[in-house]
Amino acid sequence: MYLKKQKNGWALFLLLLAGIVIGGAIGEWLGTQPYLQWLRYGFTFGIEQPIILNLKVITLTLGIGMKLTIAGLVGMILAIFVYRKL
Repeated sequence: MYLKKQKNGWALFLLLLAGIVIGGAIGEWLGTQPYLQWLRYGFTFGIEQPIILNLKVITLTLGIGMKLTIAGLVGMILAIFVYRKL
């Protein structure tokens, strides 16, 4: 009997995260070359000013930001292909 293999959502999330990080790192490294500077092109999004919560005993500073580059996008696409092969 053939059992359909279920894919794990956490595996996809971790592969996408790894693809963004590795692709971004490779893009920053290779983007120093004059003919590969287009790999570093991208945009940053997130919270510009962090949220500060002062509780008198402890102060919490919360903020998040992400830089998405062309190399990171290529890494995400490769991660999706790897996930589909699992």
